[in-house]
Amino acid sequence: MTNSAECAVLSARAEKRLFSYPDINGEPEESRHAALSPYLFDAGGLSDPHLVVREESAPINGMGRLIIGSKPIDGGNYIFDAAERAAFMEVEPEAAPWLRPFIGAREYLQGGELWILALHDAPPEVLARLPRVRERIAAVRAYREASKSAPTRKIAATPTLYHVNVIPTAPFLVIPEVSSERREYAPIGWLEPPTIPSNLVRILANATLADFALLTSAMHTAWLRHIGGRLKSDYRYSIGLVYNTFPLPPKDADLSKLKPLAQAVLDARAAHPDATMADLYDPDLMPPNLRRAHQALDRAVDRLYRRSGFASERERIKHLFRLYETMRAPLARKLTKKGRRRAVRSIVR
Repeated sequence: MTNSAECAVLSARAEKRLFSYPDINGEPEESRHAALSPYLFDAGGLSDPHLVVREESAPINGMGRLIIGSKPIDGGNYIFDAAERAAFMEVEPEAAPWLRPFIGAREYLQGGELWILALHDAPPEVLARLPRVRERIAAVRAYREASKSAPTRKIAATPTLYHVNVIPTAPFLVIPEVSSERREYAPIGWLEPPTIPSNLVRILANATLADFALLTSAMHTAWLRHIGGRLKSDYRYSIGLVYNTFPLPPKDADLSKLKPLAQAVLDARAAHPDATMADLYDPDLMPPNLRRAHQALDRAVDRLYRRSGFASERERIKHLFRLYETMRAPLARKLTKKGRRRAVRSIVR
């Protein structure tokens, strides 16, 4: 599925006709091609016009590992909104050091407060003096023991830990799992301890300004739009399909050029302290200074990939697919060799 609501008419003829709708309510623009990619762009530059992006369990582009945030599986016993936290503090004020901000995609984009009990390193002698917290721990154990899932029943033995424990000790980059299709850019940014990210965001530890620049660029957004899945019509950010496969600029590209431009984007956001990320990246509300900062960053990122830059998103995605095909080639050869070895062993047996 593509961002511009395109449909292809494929026939037995060598020439393929593509109807594109830049305006979903307008008339289509027809173009003709010798070969079309499954993603509905001209595949003339690809060795394999049927190339499809494969999900990868680890980055094949040399980037750091992107992971999901904490997943409590607690039956809601460890999570509080602002009012619930205030009520809990009235009856158990000594629990305050163990309650930390808990941020998922909704809170990151739209604001609002969630808090979570973080007991992963709470000493048992401290927990023994917190009866209300102990009630919550017992409730989590019971919730997990009653689960139909064997892995969930197994973690009932460690009720003070989450199912997935991601407790950052330094600032980390955040990518919301789901983002509105209306946004021109996926809203990506930094959070820092004591915040605990939920499993509804993806996080990159030890991220640099260059990482931020690449991931918030029009190049990466084009990859997300064409490769990522959808929740309803919203973009769903997949680690294995989008992040792990995203083709980077050539190895000799000077990424340090991107750092001041990336900082300019962050500074433009900071100039609007009362706006949420959803406000900042609403295409109708996006502040002019933020749009200009993104456009300057986009031009710089484009030139790292190709000196002449790109005139459209379609040009970007065609270029990225050529890079992806090159990046996948060594992996494909390895898989082919491995398959041959397995076949030989099977014959020998």
